Amino acid sequence: MTDAAPPQASDRIALAGSNLAIPPLGVGTWAWGDKGTWGMGGYDQSLTEASIRDAWEASIEAGVVLFDTAEVYGGGESERIVGRLLAADPGVRDRVVIATKFMPSPWKLNVHSALLASARKSRQRLGIESIDLYQIHGPVSLRSHDAMAEALAAAQAEGLVKAVGVSNYSAKETRSIDTALRRCGLRLASNQVELSLLRAMPLRVGLLDCCRELGVVPLAYSPIGQGRLTGKYSASNPPPRGRTFAAHPMAEVDAVVAELRRVGEAHDRSPSQVALAWIIAKGAVPIPGAKNRGQAEQNAGALGWRLTDDELARLDAAALYGKRGISQRVWQHG
Repeated sequence: MTDAAPPQASDRIALAGSNLAIPPLGVGTWAWGDKGTWGMGGYDQSLTEASIRDAWEASIEAGVVLFDTAEVYGGGESERIVGRLLAADPGVRDRVVIATKFMPSPWKLNVHSALLASARKSRQRLGIESIDLYQIHGPVSLRSHDAMAEALAAAQAEGLVKAVGVSNYSAKETRSIDTALRRCGLRLASNQVELSLLRAMPLRVGLLDCCRELGVVPLAYSPIGQGRLTGKYSASNPPPRGRTFAAHPMAEVDAVVAELRRVGEAHDRSPSQVALAWIIAKGAVPIPGAKNRGQAEQNAGALGWRLTDDELARLDAAALYGKRGISQRVWQHG
C-alpha cells in the first residue's frame, strides 16, 4: 500500500451504469441553507451565501468537483444555492458532478409518481438538464425495492437522472436494490453512509466489502464527525447542540483526535485531513462539508499524500464502532 501512488484530485472513480466518474473526495452541502443543525441565518453568522460561494470556488479550483445535496436540506434551499452557483458560472457545469436525493417517506405509497415529481423539482431548483447522481435518501419506504427500482428506471428513461444510488442501506439492502435495478437494466452506482473514525461500523459489518464486490462506490458523509474530528472541539469545548450523528462523549472523541494529531505530525497534516485520508484509504469517497474557502482548502489537503500501513493500523485501533440509538436504527441501516 505504501508504494502505491497517493490519491489525487485528478483520479477518477467510475459510477456504474453511467459514463460519469468522480474524484476520491467530494463536498457535502447539508449545511448550505440549513439553520437547525448548522446555524445558517442563525447562530453561525459566518455561514452566508458569500462564504458558500468561496467554498464552492475553492473546491473546484482544487479539483474537488463532486457536490452532494438533497431535497430536504434546508427545505430545498441547498439545491437552490447550488443552482444559483451554477447559474453564475454556466461554464463550470461540465466539470462538476451534482448529486441529490429523494426522500422516500413512508406515506409516499405511489413511489413512482412521488420520485418522478421530486426529481423534476430538484432538477428545477438546481437549474440543470439532468441530475448526475440521484439517490434514495434512506431505507424508510414501505414499498419494495422492485418498486423503487422501477421508479428510478423511469426517471432515467425520462432523462431526469444519469446514475442512481442509495443512502443508509445495509449490505443486505444494497444487494437487494442492486438486484432489482439490474432487472430494470440499471446499475447501483453508490451507497452513501455515515463513515468516520467515530463510526467505523460500515467497515466492521462488511458493508464496504459488499460495495466493492458489487462495484458500488461508498460515499462517506459526516467523515469528520460533524466537526468533532477537526480538533476545534473537546470535552471542555463541545460542539453546538443538535449535532447528534456519532454522538460519543467528547472525552472518547478527544482520544481519537489525539491519535490523529500524532499521525498528522509526520505529514504536516491536520487532524481532519488525516481523518479524511483514512476513509480514502478504506476505499470510500468522503464528502465533508465546507462552509468557507478555508474549510474547502483544508479538505482538499487530504489528497496528494498517503498514510503508511502502520499509521492505518494505529487509526484502526483508535476508531470507534459507532452509536446506535432508536433514530439510527430506523434511519441508518448501513
